[in-house]
Amino acid sequence: MSLDLRTAAATTPDEVLAALGSGGEGLSGAEAERRLVRLGPNALRSHGARPLVVLLRQLRNPLLILLVTAALISAFVGEGTDAAIILAIIGLSVGLGFFNEFRSEQAVEALHSRLRHRASAIRDGRRTSVDVTELVPGDVVKLTVGDVVPADLRLLDAPGLECDEAVLTGESMPAEKAVAALAEPPQGLDLPTCAFMGTVVRAGAGEGVVVATGEASEFGRIAMRLGERQERTAFQRGLRSFSLLLVRITAALAGAILVLNLALGRPLLETVLFALAIAVGLTPQLLPAIVTVSLSTGARRLARRSVIVKRLVSIEDLGNIEVLFTDKTGTLTEGRIDFVAALDPDGNDSAAVLRAGLLCNEATVVDGEPVGGNQLDRALWAAPDAVRLGADGSRVATLPFDYERRMSSVLVDLEGERRIIVKGAPELVLERCRDERRGAAALERQFAEGARVIAIASRPAPGATGLTADDERDLDLLGLLTFLDPPKAGAADALKQLAALRVDVKLITGDNDRVAEKVCTDLGLDLAGVLTGAQLDELDDEQLRAALPETTIFARVTPEQKSRVLRAQRALGSTVGFLGDGVNDAVALHDADVGISVESATDVARDAADIVLLAKDLGILAGGVMEGRRIFANTIKYVLMGTSSNFGNMFSAAGASLFLSFLPMLPTQILLNNLLYDVSEMTIPTDNVDPELLRRPSHWDIALIRRFMTFFGPISSLFDFVTFGVMIWGFDAHAELFRSGWFVESLATQSLVIFAIRTRRVPFWRSRPSTPLIVSTVLCVAVGVALPFSPVASDLGFTAPPAAFMGALAVMIVAYLLLIELGVRRFWRTATAGPSLALPRPRRERRVHRRAARWSVSRLPHRRHA
Repeated sequence: MSLDLRTAAATTPDEVLAALGSGGEGLSGAEAERRLVRLGPNALRSHGARPLVVLLRQLRNPLLILLVTAALISAFVGEGTDAAIILAIIGLSVGLGFFNEFRSEQAVEALHSRLRHRASAIRDGRRTSVDVTELVPGDVVKLTVGDVVPADLRLLDAPGLECDEAVLTGESMPAEKAVAALAEPPQGLDLPTCAFMGTVVRAGAGEGVVVATGEASEFGRIAMRLGERQERTAFQRGLRSFSLLLVRITAALAGAILVLNLALGRPLLETVLFALAIAVGLTPQLLPAIVTVSLSTGARRLARRSVIVKRLVSIEDLGNIEVLFTDKTGTLTEGRIDFVAALDPDGNDSAAVLRAGLLCNEATVVDGEPVGGNQLDRALWAAPDAVRLGADGSRVATLPFDYERRMSSVLVDLEGERRIIVKGAPELVLERCRDERRGAAALERQFAEGARVIAIASRPAPGATGLTADDERDLDLLGLLTFLDPPKAGAADALKQLAALRVDVKLITGDNDRVAEKVCTDLGLDLAGVLTGAQLDELDDEQLRAALPETTIFARVTPEQKSRVLRAQRALGSTVGFLGDGVNDAVALHDADVGISVESATDVARDAADIVLLAKDLGILAGGVMEGRRIFANTIKYVLMGTSSNFGNMFSAAGASLFLSFLPMLPTQILLNNLLYDVSEMTIPTDNVDPELLRRPSHWDIALIRRFMTFFGPISSLFDFVTFGVMIWGFDAHAELFRSGWFVESLATQSLVIFAIRTRRVPFWRSRPSTPLIVSTVLCVAVGVALPFSPVASDLGFTAPPAAFMGALAVMIVAYLLLIELGVRRFWRTATAGPSLALPRPRRERRVHRRAARWSVSRLPHRRHA
């Protein structure tokens, strides 16, 4: 049953079917199931939540490993209680991160499972829809335009079949396919009798038998070599830059503490534990968990709004969209194509034109319903008397529609005469007519009314037996077919929402410019200008970039022109989104910063997209943009917290250790402080975000974060040193009292400051935080205040502070928050934006990664070969 693809290419179709134990009726369902169990799924990726992997991510912090090692050493030298407390706190911290990240990954797995990719296969002699991961060698598969080839196939039938193999070879021209066995198959991928997994059907149709699946396929080998690690987005690069900044600060501060305290004669083990605890306190250990929880929470919220995110980090990119290019059909219009009229060249009703349209039609009527073909083809069959008119002639040959010719043709015997009938885009059909001006007036009237128009032309073809594109010439215009796709009811409101979010919407369509203008005018979209595909070809890249700000509509554009427009817009520094659903949109979806498609889109469009809408609605997309910005805003809140009060407190601990005769806080107390603080901040993903922060995109700015740290960190340290002075000179504090007082003060200030930092409004109480954030923060402070008075106080090295100190502490906290409030007003008044973190991306690798996600299962088992 095993067969090499090159051997199959040189073998006849019947011999290949026999070698694979299959036939023209495909496999039986039972046999397909047996092969699936034996050979494994047709899969390249896994999207399951793996607890061990999540746990290992929590333990990857080298500081934690060093701290555990030091704690174990201290246990061996007699400090068992302290060691046990340190290990317990570390265990709770790791458990907290694991619980939140694993739960988030489970949510992502559930969302991913909603996106299923299917192939048309023949089983038990019947055509059926099969999940692509369940295909096995021997399955017979049908291919149509726009399909992504689901496995490596030996073709059995290939009328006019052409496949785009750029994902494998980098070649821009589609490869023509055939059926006849090759005499000597060449090395490489030049196998015209085979269709490769991951390639795209650009023209024609086909049928093939599966020869290789999963990692045994040519595409699978490339995908497995690349691995599952994809290029970083701007969001991920920002996280990495921030982490590297803290690593440098942590190394410098912890190293200085270690050296200086050893120079002062402090015990080695105590000093090492203290330095490591400071380092752990500075490390944003829960940042990955905060980010994952934020993104997965956002993904669930988006799913409730009918938006499925294929990669979590794409949510933040969605929020950064500044310019959105979208097609017209189904987004600005209802996407419901209704046939209106069949007109002769003078604009009068004509049954002959309708009959010609029905004969040159790729849809067929099954049980009274049109199936196959495109929307326009199916809409024609809803015309009165369509079934009778469509049966008048008999087809001899067909030349299917493709996106280069933008027309289809049929050779028919009609009323005793053999004729060629051509149907397609009016401009292109008229170019092939002997009289190009005939029907022009009727065509202009229909365009002015916003109708979609298809032209029908014909000529005699006596003796012809087949069709090629060269036969589409010397035609006579029969007339026009008109269709209506009315503006979508909620589109005008959606455009207003996107405008309020500072998203510039531009229409990019293969339709006529007059029709596009009519739709935009009806919806109230401001028109800055129109460029057609022909006009685009006359502009060089610099001229195109100059024209973009003054252009709203790009009409009659080809797939290559769409990509060129998107690349030019990105070159202007904009974050670009593209919404498309056709096979001709796939390249543009790859070229956009954020590719967006819909569940009903062609296979190749869905694969190319980062975001999939379950309904084609700009209102849903506007909600997605807002959600992306909300998630980014909440992530930045945690980052700013970690670089202000938390950094200030750790810096204070380091400084105090140099002039006090004892450590200002024990390692166990620092770790406990850090754990309580992190627990309170786990609710940040639920926080509300001020509407003014959602009105424009936000980007990572490491320079701004650094300035925030150097501005607010010293304010936090100032109040720490005030607390030190109050305890030493006001209360003559010994070591336990000093540590207890400062533990309460530092935890209270670094936790409560979230209410001032989370908003740019002054005063901060004009912005309402979420209830979970209020509750978790207040509980954290309450626990911190209660610990020195609790039964476990002595075990933790605490003692109860006097009531007078608690009163002084309350005054200092209020004063601290007021000073922070003044600082927030001053800082945001003078803050300036830093450089973007956007970088060029490896386009072909990105395409392979996106398409490989199509063949994904929750668990990727070890593959057995046939």
